[in-house]
Amino acid sequence: MIQSVFFPNSLSSISFPRTERKHSGGSEWQMVAQRGSPWGLRCFFLCLAVQFALEAAAEYFKPFNVSYDHRALIIDGKRRMLVSAGIHYPRATPEMWPDLIAKSKEGGVDVIQTYAFWSGHEPVRGQYNFEGRYDIVKFANLVGASGLYLHLRIGPYVCAEWNFGSHCLNCSFLLFLQVPLLLTWCLVFLGFPVWLRDIPGIEFRTNNALFKEEMQRFVKKMVDLMQEEELLSWQGGPIIMLQVIENEYGNIEAQFGQKGKEYIKWAAEMALGLGAGVPWVMCKQVDAPGSIIDACNGYYCDGYKPNSYNKPTMWTEDWDGWYASWGGRLPHRPVEDLAFAVARFYQRGGSFQNYYMYFGGTNFGRTSGGPFYITSYDYDAPIDEYGLLSEPKWGHLKDLHAAIKLCEPALVAADSPNYIKLGPKQERMTYLFGRKTILAQQSQLIACATCCVYLLMASLQSQRVCND
Repeated sequence: MIQSVFFPNSLSSISFPRTERKHSGGSEWQMVAQRGSPWGLRCFFLCLAVQFALEAAAEYFKPFNVSYDHRALIIDGKRRMLVSAGIHYPRATPEMWPDLIAKSKEGGVDVIQTYAFWSGHEPVRGQYNFEGRYDIVKFANLVGASGLYLHLRIGPYVCAEWNFGSHCLNCSFLLFLQVPLLLTWCLVFLGFPVWLRDIPGIEFRTNNALFKEEMQRFVKKMVDLMQEEELLSWQGGPIIMLQVIENEYGNIEAQFGQKGKEYIKWAAEMALGLGAGVPWVMCKQVDAPGSIIDACNGYYCDGYKPNSYNKPTMWTEDWDGWYASWGGRLPHRPVEDLAFAVARFYQRGGSFQNYYMYFGGTNFGRTSGGPFYITSYDYDAPIDEYGLLSEPKWGHLKDLHAAIKLCEPALVAADSPNYIKLGPKQERMTYLFGRKTILAQQSQLIACATCCVYLLMASLQSQRVCND
């Protein structure tokens, strides 16, 4: 089929073939401005660029392997210091995705992180939805087309202040108040499709055969879909890491006793058995099995160490703001404090850090969790709910990321930093590597020195803000 576009200031028009790219979420096709539209040329080139990006996405990377050692993720044979941006695709419209990803890349990030939302992808048992805001394949392709990696957190319990997935801290609060009925609701009936609760005999988030069967079916569906669409790193796709085995299950594992421990062990074996070919991670799980990387969530993770020397230090959720409730205050985290926490994390041996959130977005429809969470999920993020840069947070972090990248050659070359306490509120982390490496990388060392000066200034500024 041939479509044409008219140039308003010209007597001619050009023709181009319509193209389609099919995937499980539907198809995209080039939109063409109507004849005589004053915005016809701009619209044409914009839509053409988006189309080319989609078509090139799956082939953007050459196939590469991802592994890890005690220092960092190893991507295509090289250790990497990675900065990640949390963006939940259902909390934005598909039209916003390219711009959000572009602004994240401009801000200096390497990775986009997102949950996969079970309730959105399987609203009815056995009937899957991968269209519109839930077109995860399109989102992943756009990430790959931009040259960024993707960290996919399958869950299937995601928390995320999502309907049937509210914040886990409420459980601790209810336990403190000894409200057993509400506690049971919080521990059991959150983070899943509503139909799941109606299966007779099912028990959520524990060693229950009915629940494990449904959980495995969804996780396998997502992993299979990623493989079918060739989105995993070894296929030339952007996905370098997956998360399963719940989300922050360590907060409530003790409530399930031995069945909770058995459930975690089963979930790890189930995930590894799917043959995804990339590392699996879980957060806030101190007893994570040996083949699963355990990671930190919180405001500060510079003191965190995984449960094995063979695993890298990772920060899957750096809370750069917070969610809001009806009638409550709008949370705010100063960027000086945030930047200092991030710099200190990498300084002390961290290698992967993700902003939760880099873009928060909107809880459309009835997706907002509770109790009483508002529809906005702005989260005081570097990119606000409407997709606009939130200054000074975005710009300040961009400068920080540039400094961290200057340090990357030194950071990845050393197995671990040498800590020296210099005095009150003063410390030094020394990274040592061989003389031959130093001679071969003098220009990189100069860049590292520049980085250290910047981080020192950021540290002093943050300390001044805290003291004030």
